[in-house]
Amino acid sequence: MHLHAIVDVSVAESAGWTPVDLAAAYLSGGAGLIQVRAKAAAASAFLDVAAAIHDLARSVGAFVIVNDRADLAKLSRSEGVHLGQEDLAPSAARVVVGPDAIVGRSTHTHEQVKQAMTEPISYFAIGPVFATSTKVTEYPTVGLEGVRHAAAAGRARGLHLVAIGGITLQNVASVMEAGAAGVAVIADLLEGGDPEARTRAYLSRIAEVGGV
Repeated sequence: MHLHAIVDVSVAESAGWTPVDLAAAYLSGGAGLIQVRAKAAAASAFLDVAAAIHDLARSVGAFVIVNDRADLAKLSRSEGVHLGQEDLAPSAARVVVGPDAIVGRSTHTHEQVKQAMTEPISYFAIGPVFATSTKVTEYPTVGLEGVRHAAAAGRARGLHLVAIGGITLQNVASVMEAGAAGVAVIADLLEGGDPEARTRAYLSRIAEVGGV
């Protein structure tokens, strides 16, 4: 999937959206993959949101990936989990979600990319590519050159790279041209107040540079 439309519960609510309504807008705009992120939510609330979004996504043939929590991904019947560097190791997460689930891994440095290449993952992410205000991180931006290097490492192992951090409609083409197979977006999908139309615009821009 070339666009990972991230529903961040806190960001969604700050913009006046319920997480489920925001996911519905992304799906109506053509998103094929929703990533659900809820750093501050209680487990029960996170599970309720993930399960509701999964039911919506399944009705249109889309996938859901739950951030951080392999247990909640399994319980919500979502298609996979995305793991940060402080989360379960991918090998441990596989025990929970199973061998056929999607497992993604965040990376931020060359060493983390090298480590990810040895793990039982389906794809990996690199970031932040550009400066971002929606995800607090101690890591410096990697820029387009970092995307190029990570993409090359991924290709050598048959793994797709997803770029994250500061992705906008204005720079998404350059990120894809640098070698990313996909992009993960939070804030910029809310730009303009019409996330359904914004999703369509992203998918159109990605298609222009060869993504489908």
